[in-house]
Amino acid sequence: MRRGRFALAACCTLLPIPSAAQDRHPLTIDQFITTPIVGDPQPSPDGRLVAFTISTPSLEDDRAISRIWMVEVGSGETWQVTSGPGSDRAPRWSPDGSGLTFISTRDGGSQLWRIAPRGGEASRISKLSDGISDYVWSPDGKALYYWTDVSWGDSTEAARRGGPFPTRARIWTDLFYRHWNEWRVGLRSHVFRLDPADGGAVDLTPFDRDVPPLALGGRDIAVSPEGTEVAVVYNPDSSLATSTNNDVFLMRADGTSRLAITVARGNDNSPSFSPDGRYIAYLSMATPTFEADRQQLVLHERATGRRTPLTPKWDLSVVDYRWFPDSHTILAEVEERGGHNLYRIDVPSGRSTRIVSGGTNTEAQVLAGGDRIIFLRQTVQRAPEIYQASADGGDPRPLTRVNESRFAELDLPPAEGFGFVGSRGDSVFGWLVKPPGFNPAARYPLIYLIHGGPQSSWLDQWHARWNYAMFAARGYVVAAVNFHGSTGYGQGFTNSISRNWGGLPYEDLMLGLDRVSRLPYVDSTRMAAAGASYGGYMVYWMAGHTTRFRTLVAHDGIFDPLSMTGSTEELWFMLWEFGGSPLSPTARALMEKWSPANYVQKWSTPMLIVHSQNDFRVDLSEGLQAFTALRLRKIPAKFLYFPDEYHFVVGPRDRRLWWSTVLDWIDQNLREEH
Repeated sequence: MRRGRFALAACCTLLPIPSAAQDRHPLTIDQFITTPIVGDPQPSPDGRLVAFTISTPSLEDDRAISRIWMVEVGSGETWQVTSGPGSDRAPRWSPDGSGLTFISTRDGGSQLWRIAPRGGEASRISKLSDGISDYVWSPDGKALYYWTDVSWGDSTEAARRGGPFPTRARIWTDLFYRHWNEWRVGLRSHVFRLDPADGGAVDLTPFDRDVPPLALGGRDIAVSPEGTEVAVVYNPDSSLATSTNNDVFLMRADGTSRLAITVARGNDNSPSFSPDGRYIAYLSMATPTFEADRQQLVLHERATGRRTPLTPKWDLSVVDYRWFPDSHTILAEVEERGGHNLYRIDVPSGRSTRIVSGGTNTEAQVLAGGDRIIFLRQTVQRAPEIYQASADGGDPRPLTRVNESRFAELDLPPAEGFGFVGSRGDSVFGWLVKPPGFNPAARYPLIYLIHGGPQSSWLDQWHARWNYAMFAARGYVVAAVNFHGSTGYGQGFTNSISRNWGGLPYEDLMLGLDRVSRLPYVDSTRMAAAGASYGGYMVYWMAGHTTRFRTLVAHDGIFDPLSMTGSTEELWFMLWEFGGSPLSPTARALMEKWSPANYVQKWSTPMLIVHSQNDFRVDLSEGLQAFTALRLRKIPAKFLYFPDEYHFVVGPRDRRLWWSTVLDWIDQNLREEH
């Protein structure tokens, strides 16, 4: 195995840590990188057990290894279910609760396996040449529905690249030929029905569409309680690169009689049958080509075809949901003011009650009987753990404590919320994290984080990439503002960034910087700003509009909206954000107006640029252009290039290098003697 070698800077703070914190220490890079992550909680049909995954990054293997674990709800007893070669994920209970299925790479590609809840020898169910991406059980236990990539397209062109003289060249004739970090030429995702008894599989969607869709979907396969119908999601439009029109389709269990049950031109996804079979619920966005529109919960009545929005007056978006067993209540996950909260929604009235708040609460499930719920909770101070609570949210408490001993040794200050009057006189909020061993009499340098999206938010969460605690561990105050365009503060606030990229958000960020830099413990002469994606765009924009920062860090940022439009794979994003393509004079004028490339003559701040070869959302060329501009102006700059990463840096060794390079760059530029 090829092993890379690089120097890791000592994780020292810029200021000494007082003795009050001597029993705990700041988070180190290696501790952060190797933190086990709990995920995918799956309660058993009787509600007694919960299967889940623990994914542990390994610097030695340069990958994360996932295993299936189990916890007993009543006692909290926890045990490991799977082991051995490969990696295991996607635990799913057989409908009768007698066994657990999961996807494993232990014997070649991703295949389906079965194991007893207490562990032991696993037996292989599938032997599929294309492997499995994910799957669901039919409630009657007679079938599994899985989806995977299959070869699709012009066999003549495929033959030209093969034969006795094969080549890695690709040929395509239409847009959406790549997505995120993978080339999609000659591939489609299809849904198959698999008989668990004999392993036989049948393609239920043998047509030229990705089912489920590659983009903007959710939980996009569902089976009726009787096992006779299957709901799937795909985009029927001819131009996938310019459309967000995912629709829910209902078909028989054998794939016949397929019929669309949604008509909105926006993104419809995540169908789920009510336990009594009366409804199919789904999530819906009304606005075509807008991927961050308000997402509301809708009911489709199977007998009549009538569609009823459950949250028509709600200005927040439902992120995910689950039915209670009585079919009269839905448990919904909602992004709200810097966190994810859980709500109970009555059916069909739509009356909602917030039952769980604080931190970021996701992947909620309802236990059998409907008297308890489980969910993942994380905060700035803690990685995700499984929690349980009563059906009304009472008595929330951890069910797993995977990282308890690890975090007990760390000095991890909490995220403190703050607010100020932003652009347009609107209230704007953000998070502030102080360094370990904080001394209110000292003055600390500041790292100002800018989120991507642009329609997203900084949350009270253990962020897998832009982790507040990692920045604070070097002795920095960390500030993160949810500027105009952020989600969780009402749809109008979210909408305000479109066609206004360098306007309202920049004003908010500067007003927020005024607020934070005046704090008595912040040294306003030593400030850095850093961001990724749209956050990288804003770093480039700020470089041409302010000299308040001593240094800047741009990860996968957009340097020129014009060139970004010609190279991104999800074209609908740029078309919506700027009101059209560069072929439209109005849209082109907006792209020029908000282009950082047009202000490089004002750049003077040293900058670190990070970009990856396989970033198909924001092409590598955006970072190269920005670096060229910096060096032509003789501004100190550094470029960190990852040949194997994409829009996100996920490899353990690459993450380690990312953090050491970013933190070292900031240290070098924010030293007292600078």
